[in-house]
Amino acid sequence: MDGIMSKLRNLDAYPKINEDFYSRTLSGGVITLASSILMLLLFLSEIRMYLHSVTETNLVVDTSRGETMRINFDVTFPALPCSILSLDAMDISGEQHLDVKHDIIKKRLDSHGNVIETRQEGIGSPKIEKPLQRHGGRLEHNETYCGSCFGAETSDDDCCNSCEDVREAYRKKGWALSNPDLIDQCKREGFLQRIKDEEGEGCNVYGFLEVNKVAGNFHFAPGKSFQQSGVHVHDLLSFQKDSFNLSHHINRLSYGEYFPGVVNPLDNVHWIQDTPSGMYQYFIKVVPTVYTDVNGHIIQSNQFSVTEHFRTGDVGRLQSLPGVFFFYDLSPIKVTFTEGHVSFLHFLTNVCAIVGGIFTVSGILDSFIYHGQRAIKKKMELGKFN
Repeated sequence: MDGIMSKLRNLDAYPKINEDFYSRTLSGGVITLASSILMLLLFLSEIRMYLHSVTETNLVVDTSRGETMRINFDVTFPALPCSILSLDAMDISGEQHLDVKHDIIKKRLDSHGNVIETRQEGIGSPKIEKPLQRHGGRLEHNETYCGSCFGAETSDDDCCNSCEDVREAYRKKGWALSNPDLIDQCKREGFLQRIKDEEGEGCNVYGFLEVNKVAGNFHFAPGKSFQQSGVHVHDLLSFQKDSFNLSHHINRLSYGEYFPGVVNPLDNVHWIQDTPSGMYQYFIKVVPTVYTDVNGHIIQSNQFSVTEHFRTGDVGRLQSLPGVFFFYDLSPIKVTFTEGHVSFLHFLTNVCAIVGGIFTVSGILDSFIYHGQRAIKKKMELGKFN
């Protein structure tokens, strides 16, 4: 038994020195204090990293199919009235949403940016009961009233009981409404007078769009849009204006849900129009992103980068339709963020590295100072004797 204990004693890598041989110095005490403080600070830093989650980033090919994407927006037009502002969305698959009204809220703003009125856009035109008679639209608006669509009817039962109904029927036909005063409903409702009354007002429009996860665009522009000979155009004749001020402030624009660390480069972007008319274009590259938090909750979202361009309005060019256009394309690469905690073994390894490393470096520094002092002192003593 004593032999075994003796062998174990010989394996001791930490031989002990009698305290009688210790020599304590002032420099050693200073180095010990400084190294202890440094150890404590680094240890607290490791504790903080261990208790907080870390995010791991990976890039993978996006193989998803048939999904949709939500576009959240909040845009203010300080010099464009709500009554003439419309929103369209279309994509390369051929799907179009013209004059979008659902999930959209508009706020009328005065010249100082104060809210005059808030209204939620309806879905389509108001439904009416089947009429009892048909006439040209000069009677009072009641249950028996069926206003003419002025040639834009698709069936004998179609009725246009308001100026908005006539404009919508014309849009579906691909016709422009050149003079609203020739339309009884528009004249009775004072369509042009309402536009004149709102002159100088602004509009704040916000909401969201649910679009296919393919390349496309959405845009804000004056007038109702329609297809004419396969070209997307807007009816601007009915407003009887030569130019539109499309200065705008993008309060918020995001593709998908918010997740920690996301940066939307178009938030709080201003653009002031200096020319009479023009087209503002934002070319956006959308990167699909999946964020998984420490609890395993998955957020399907997107990040994006953007390039801006402004095109002045040229008369006779349909491509220079006045408006604010957002063209987006999707990246084939998906970014995944995964939150997680540092493992305890990793934490323990780092702590041991901190303690051992600082202890060793401090020992080397203390030995260098101690032996340096002794050498200098010895030379000084030899110089005295000489």
